[in-house]
Amino acid sequence: DVQLVESGGGSVQAGGSLRLSCAASGFRSISFRSYCMGWFRQSLGKEREGVAGISPGSIRIYSDSVRRDGRFSISRDNAKNTVTLQIQNLQPDDTATYYCAAKNGRNCGDWAQYRHWGQGTQFTVS
Repeated sequence: DVQLVESGGGSVQAGGSLRLSCAASGFRSISFRSYCMGWFRQSLGKEREGVAGISPGSIRIYSDSVRRDGRFSISRDNAKNTVTLQIQNLQPDDTATYYCAAKNGRNCGDWAQYRHWGQGTQFTVS
């Protein structure tokens, strides 16, 4: 089974930057490089929402709010089976649990179709 493990959470100050990483494993017939990879977040009292996705060919997709914001950047390393989310100029509203997710390699911006999930990593911006 596909396993996703996030890291990089914690407590950070507003205005700083943060790098979240996701290590993926357990791929069998379909390799990591064939998957869409995504980052989602869930703030207290809110539904989980898609933040950023990246296709097998490293085409980046961002949610409307994140795209306008311009502070988020997703990347992947197919040789290391990792995906990263970089967030600049952190704001208190970024406080959330962030989840790494994976789906087959089509329509990477279709947030509802992600089916493999990590346990999440939480960070607080103060």
